[in-house]
Amino acid sequence: MENRKAERRRRRSSSLMYTEPPESLEHISDQAALPNLNSEWVNAKGAWLIHPILILLLKIALSTLPISQETSWTLTNLLYIAGSYLMFHYVRGVPFEFNSGAYDNLNMWEQIDNGDQYTPAKKFLLAVPICLFLVSTHYTHYDLTYFMVNFLATLAVVVPKLPALHRLRFAFFNPDPDDR
Repeated sequence: MENRKAERRRRRSSSLMYTEPPESLEHISDQAALPNLNSEWVNAKGAWLIHPILILLLKIALSTLPISQETSWTLTNLLYIAGSYLMFHYVRGVPFEFNSGAYDNLNMWEQIDNGDQYTPAKKFLLAVPICLFLVSTHYTHYDLTYFMVNFLATLAVVVPKLPALHRLRFAFFNPDPDDR
């Protein structure tokens, strides 16, 4: 029991960052056998329209609260970014049991368009938080505090989308990379 506990413990010299290893031949064949229903929807008709609609609904809902316009736009930006980060970068795997765990180690961003970079869907999903940041910055009248909050939040969702961070994991979000 104690030996198993020592095996599971992270080594002291292990890095805070690690790269997700490539899939095995078995996972590659499982990925090719069936379409990935988890990420296919981003290329479906009308899927891009949901993002501006969600942002508009968030803004309308927050405008009903007794807060300033600046706070309303900042909260709209923060809530959209939190949802986007959770959906595209934090959760890994597929919620359906149809592909034998072929995508268990990949988040949705890595699953979209089979991991290809700079596809139209990925360009759109990268542009939405940037445009929302620009709009919220404008409507907060370029106030430094609101700008910094919006900027840091936007960085938190744009940076994981960059190709250099494809399949790169940070251990402070998942403390034990072997615990997958």
